[in-house]
Amino acid sequence: MSAAEPSISKRAAHRQDVTRRIEDALLECMAAGQMNRLNHDALAEMTGVSRRTVYRYFPDREALMKALWHRTTRAAGPAVGFPRDADEILARLDPVYRGFDENAAAMMVALTTPEGRAVRNSVKAERDAGWRKALAKETEKLAEPDRKMALGVIQLLSTGLAWRELRDQWDLDGGEIATACRWAIATLLRDLEEREGRPLSRDESGGGPAPARSESSA
Repeated sequence: MSAAEPSISKRAAHRQDVTRRIEDALLECMAAGQMNRLNHDALAEMTGVSRRTVYRYFPDREALMKALWHRTTRAAGPAVGFPRDADEILARLDPVYRGFDENAAAMMVALTTPEGRAVRNSVKAERDAGWRKALAKETEKLAEPDRKMALGVIQLLSTGLAWRELRDQWDLDGGEIATACRWAIATLLRDLEEREGRPLSRDESGGGPAPARSESSA
């Protein structure tokens, strides 16, 4: 080992420690509902590092929001993040929603506040690209905007927004939510395979939308 390697390793470890402390402080603020403290001055005070250091690691508010999103996803569990393919979308639903249950306080703040929305929107471009890549095969025959609509619905069923509504409105736990969303997503994926690129506005016969049921047949 060269003489320079220990010092490089020490600097890397220090950087990791400072980054972790700042990200932990971000998560602590969000979990406590103190989104007004998501700024460089408050984070410097909470972590004991200088304001200049916080700026050096996270130069603006957008960088803080992205860091908070990544820290939130790690807190919810290792399965949270952008999926690689359709199989992973289905397989990860149980650990994702159970992870949300275990971190419910932070998740509810992230999902119900303007600041939480800003955190989610900070990775909007990455999210769009990630989901398009994960379901490229399943949606390749769809034209826009049908592809975007299909991706959006499937992604919605895989997120904290679905978890929050099914938890609050239907009193389901993470395991039950995973089962319900897995059934819904699998049904949508099967439909995409069978429709052979037909617009989403067309029914399975290739004709127009299915007729509405009358009151007498309901």
